[in-house]
Amino acid sequence: MDGVLLLDLTPGAALAAARAGSSLHGVRQVLLSHPHQGPAPEVPAGLPAPVRVPDGRRLTLISGHRVRAVALDAPGTGYEIGGPDGERLLYLPPGAGPAGLPPGGSPAPYALVLMDVLGRPDALARLRAAGAVGPTTDVLAVHIDHDVPPGPELHRRLAAAGARTEPDGATVVVGDYRAVPDLPRRTLVLGGARSGKSAEAERRLAAFPDVLYVATGGARDGDREWAARVAAHRERRPPSWRTAETCDLVPLLTAEDAPPMLVDCLALWLTDAMDRAGAWDDDRWRSGEAPRALAERTGALVAAFRAASRTVVAVSNEVGSGVVPATAAGRRFRDELGRLNAAVAAECEHVLLVTAGTALPLRG
Repeated sequence: MDGVLLLDLTPGAALAAARAGSSLHGVRQVLLSHPHQGPAPEVPAGLPAPVRVPDGRRLTLISGHRVRAVALDAPGTGYEIGGPDGERLLYLPPGAGPAGLPPGGSPAPYALVLMDVLGRPDALARLRAAGAVGPTTDVLAVHIDHDVPPGPELHRRLAAAGARTEPDGATVVVGDYRAVPDLPRRTLVLGGARSGKSAEAERRLAAFPDVLYVATGGARDGDREWAARVAAHRERRPPSWRTAETCDLVPLLTAEDAPPMLVDCLALWLTDAMDRAGAWDDDRWRSGEAPRALAERTGALVAAFRAASRTVVAVSNEVGSGVVPATAAGRRFRDELGRLNAAVAAECEHVLLVTAGTALPLRG
């Protein structure tokens, strides 16, 4: 940093700096963040001995940089660094998040945060909840390993979290504006059974606090398989998320100044709407009474999506590509779900189709 401060002493630091067109000769302080076990790290000639600052301790360098060691919820130490010009950044080691951050506990958002965005999206959510990451914070993902697909998929996942990354050797200027794709306000995630659509939807909000998870399936007494599905979904969600089990989506969608919301799923919402409209009954359907009642419900839902000011991610099944249902009621559900998906998609800035665990952007 600014040629005077080095965070973490990885093997080959001097060679890596040379490849990036930089030099370590001016470095006056080396700070370690990873817990160190085994032989002492090899210190390149000319560098000062590396130190790990105790949690909460502050240092002021002769260059004017101010350093504060940040306690973590995993082994290691994070560092908050203030530059001579007043800009502040936060660096967190891999797999770590800050410990003891109360809501509203940060005096002002950092200009730059470097952290394990993909491995610890919950830590980014906590930083947002505390006001340490705001709309103007440049969130830079580091510590990216080989578990994440490279290229467009990497950047798509980071953009969903409001973050970006840079190639090795890049120089980043704190406070410089960098364009990150705007987070879509409304997203529809489509997919077949066990396609990974719910996991994709949850991943899109994992880096945000106070998410409201709306489960439209409800409880099914005595159905062990359904209970197992519900338990698996609950286990996967961040503990800070709230859950509401309801099909009354319109007031939730149109709530003002509300946190992000995930709806899983519209197919189950349609099942409930068809129950209420009597749409499964062939005679009521042919009479026109059930279609009118169902159209009123679906129209209200689509209008609520159009009016939504909160961030919404909705999940729905894509059922029109498989076997034609054997019953008239089954074909009716398939057709109505196709129409509902199309109507909701028309109101969304971002539409994804998930197949075999792979998300294909259809819009946005």
